[in-house]
Amino acid sequence: MFKFKIRIFSSLIIGILFTTVLNAQILPQTNQNNEDELRSASFKYHQLLNLLDKVYVDSLNIKDLTEKAIENTLEQLDPHSVYMDEEELKEAEETMSGEFSGIGIQFNILRDTLMVVSTVNGGPSEKVGLRAGDRIVKINDEKVTNIGLTNSGVAKRLRGEKGTKVTVYVERKNTPKVLDFLIIRDDIPLNTVDAAYMINGNIGYVKVNRFGQKTPDEFHEALQKLKEQGMEKLLLDLTGNGGGYLGAAVQMLDEFMEVLKLAVYVEGLHSPRRDFMTMNTGLIEDAPVVVMIDESSASASEIVAGAVQDWDRGVLVGRRSFGKGLVQNQFAMPDGSAVRITTGHYYTPSGRNIQKSYENGSKDYYSEVFKRYEHGEMINPDSIEFPDSLKFETLVNKRTVYGGGGIMPDVFVPLDTTKNFSYLNALYRKNIIYPYTIDYVDLHRADLITKYSNLEIFNNEFEVTEAILEEVYQAGLKEDIERKDEDYLPIKEDMKMSIKALIARGLFGMEAYYEIMNQNDDIFLKAVDILKNNKTEKILKNN
Repeated sequence: MFKFKIRIFSSLIIGILFTTVLNAQILPQTNQNNEDELRSASFKYHQLLNLLDKVYVDSLNIKDLTEKAIENTLEQLDPHSVYMDEEELKEAEETMSGEFSGIGIQFNILRDTLMVVSTVNGGPSEKVGLRAGDRIVKINDEKVTNIGLTNSGVAKRLRGEKGTKVTVYVERKNTPKVLDFLIIRDDIPLNTVDAAYMINGNIGYVKVNRFGQKTPDEFHEALQKLKEQGMEKLLLDLTGNGGGYLGAAVQMLDEFMEVLKLAVYVEGLHSPRRDFMTMNTGLIEDAPVVVMIDESSASASEIVAGAVQDWDRGVLVGRRSFGKGLVQNQFAMPDGSAVRITTGHYYTPSGRNIQKSYENGSKDYYSEVFKRYEHGEMINPDSIEFPDSLKFETLVNKRTVYGGGGIMPDVFVPLDTTKNFSYLNALYRKNIIYPYTIDYVDLHRADLITKYSNLEIFNNEFEVTEAILEEVYQAGLKEDIERKDEDYLPIKEDMKMSIKALIARGLFGMEAYYEIMNQNDDIFLKAVDILKNNKTEKILKNN
């Protein structure tokens, strides 16, 4: 049974799925040899639409038909060539640019009510006094409770141009009347670094959730903070990181690799080879480095991992990465939409192309990770077959590494299959645990803050009691989630830690969540052991 590490993100953030995007603004010149064929195909499609418009039995939406034709065409190519309409494009660009204009809250919709989970530090909502736990019942003149509100519906109502105003009406515990807040929208950052904190005195931990436009700056600031706290070794967590901008990955490598080292190169049928080099002096070029990866680390994450491994710069710990070695360029369409088209492969410094097969279509492509589990790869690295044709050598220590289907870490950490997590996973799938912890913090916030003034005290002293577990159990029963002792008892401590981490997040922020959850993460614990006991050089020379 899979154990899924639960990752909590702002409901305002749109997920990016395995993309490495190079911003191209103009269409390239058409190959002369194909021009007649392209003209014929275009005329044929135009004739079809013209014919349908004249003779089809019912009315037609020509725009919708055209968009579906574009989507279907791109689906025949590869899983990463996609079409985005104007709204989808705007949302994706906001996410990757690192900010949008709004009121600055993280929220959740609980029982058809919009609840503030937290406010962005220094953001518009915090400035006017909005608090975690507040329930927004009206936005301007529109009631927003019990209307089937969705995440996108919240975004449409609360986002807007910088400087514009919105009034939210709030119900707050122990306050008898509805409170109104006039909020002036402002730029809201979408952070890509979730956590940066110290471990064991001299190990700095940085968790990066994706590679956006501002990731290099955020990463630099995180390293500066940790260096001031005495960091001498770096633990970079890229587990679950689906990628993002190629340039952001290269700039991250600047921080711990020498100047003018090849980070990655890109090449395609219509794109001559282009090398991307590290260009700037970094903050920790001499520090020992360990990078955590897993089966969800993809694209830009694999660029970083591949360069670290190929140059023998650090140790990779975890499980084989996703295997996405295709590069997309974005091209604008006349109506404000866009297409992202795969234009090349990227190669790690040793020449590896780590793209896995997609010949059986997108469904098999994305489900391939589950097949790894079925084949035993998640448990035993010996079950992974690498053909000699994909064998390469690292550039310094001449260690054997492989291309094709992702990047194999230097130190393998198996998935824990000794426990059955079906009960805990069902509670998450049915959205039981997260809403419970939000309600718990909302109800007990004053007492919790008084008793646990900081995370260290909370971590050492707070206990998830039997009463809390019973309340979660009863909430699960209402959704027909049964609990069997033979499955529940072995994972009871894991469940308590998940609940504790989410309560900590509600009190102290996202970083607190990772500080607690990492205490039970096998990849993290192995990575810390390697750094704590100075094993990096030995692994890099003997592997």
